[in-house]
Amino acid sequence: MESVPIIAESPTLQKNKLLKILGIGFGLAIVISGMIGTGIFRTPGIVAANLGNAWLIIVVWILGGIYALVGANTFSELATTLPEAGGPYVYIRRAFGDFFGFAGGMNDFIQNCCANAFLAIAFGEYLGALAPSFAGRENFIAVAVLLLLFLINWIGLKAGDFTVKLLSFIKVVALFILIAACFIFGGNKTGASESTAAFSGSLAVFAAVALALQSVFVTYNGWNMATYFAEENTDPARAIPRSMFGGVLIVMTIYVLINAALLYVLPIAEIAASKLPAADTAVSVFGDAGGKIITAIALVSILGILNGQLLFQPRILFSMSRDGLLPSVGAKVNAGGTPIVALLIVLVLSIGFALSGTFETLLAIAAFLSLATDTACYLALFILRRREPDLPRSYRAVGYPALPAIVLIGAWILLIVYVVGDTMNSLYSIGILLLLYPAFLIVRRLLKN
Repeated sequence: MESVPIIAESPTLQKNKLLKILGIGFGLAIVISGMIGTGIFRTPGIVAANLGNAWLIIVVWILGGIYALVGANTFSELATTLPEAGGPYVYIRRAFGDFFGFAGGMNDFIQNCCANAFLAIAFGEYLGALAPSFAGRENFIAVAVLLLLFLINWIGLKAGDFTVKLLSFIKVVALFILIAACFIFGGNKTGASESTAAFSGSLAVFAAVALALQSVFVTYNGWNMATYFAEENTDPARAIPRSMFGGVLIVMTIYVLINAALLYVLPIAEIAASKLPAADTAVSVFGDAGGKIITAIALVSILGILNGQLLFQPRILFSMSRDGLLPSVGAKVNAGGTPIVALLIVLVLSIGFALSGTFETLLAIAAFLSLATDTACYLALFILRRREPDLPRSYRAVGYPALPAIVLIGAWILLIVYVVGDTMNSLYSIGILLLLYPAFLIVRRLLKN
């Protein structure tokens, strides 16, 4: 097993320090920003089509939140045991060595740059729906919004911190207003609670729930964002677990209430047939302006996620550069606490993806790579517990080994289902992973010369 140098011994760290200024408020905001995006506006229709039963719909959204909480339980131990910048890269490298650390870090980095691109494209699509004069210019709008957020994060960590908190607050307030309006002004006038399910047996119910959960799990993604900033947190041992658990509970409450509101206003059959059931519900409550209201909320949600993404992604390259797996220039930090070279690389790659890829392809590749990263992190917990039992652990995963095993097995199952369900995009993703080994050898040779 390759040795992992201790962070305090790195001379690069002494020259380029990250700022230790973040607290639980930032942690909650970044988790909420990372989770609430466009998915909650689309996914309820997919879930309703799979299940056709109001109680089952609510149950799967609760189960999705519980699964995220169990994942947060595992990541809380990893992040507080190894409170360094970079998130999953740090845990994978510590558990598996330099090559897998390089592969895990680059995998995480690439998939998140893909996410930047498809989120920015989605922003362009929603803006075009809100203001038709922008329609057909989605890719160029994507570039413009990426540049804007790049400039905000270039200023420094304080600017990014403020923006994350502001956008998270706006989206949470907007969604609670929408939920309240549905219950106050909507009314169940069309048989919204009537079941459309036609299951032929328990096996059919299980299959329907499994398909619905796959979509729900994706909608809950982003709950681990706080871990990327462990090194910049004033008290990571307390703040990171509380940020993740608190953020997931807040988002789970919002998701369950949104689905309950949709079911209160619209028939299940109408929700199941809709690509944007939240918009249809808003139209039912607010009239023609409802669609624009949902579109505006979606735009704020996308901006929040994108800002969080551009804030944490440079920390991956920063940490890899500091550890000697990438050129040391990637560890350069400006006075505001931003890894500036790493941020520039994030911008260039994200723009490249936005101009060359489609929303669907980028989303599919990002989903596969994200699952691969999560699987490696869950496995890393078991390896570190066995190999380094004496590491200081201010937080120990509750229910170990059973609960961490549940999310590990769940991630494996989702990965297999994804390969079977979307073989072509899975092959593209696997091809990216295979290219990482020769890339690792080339980079290591260049760094030695």
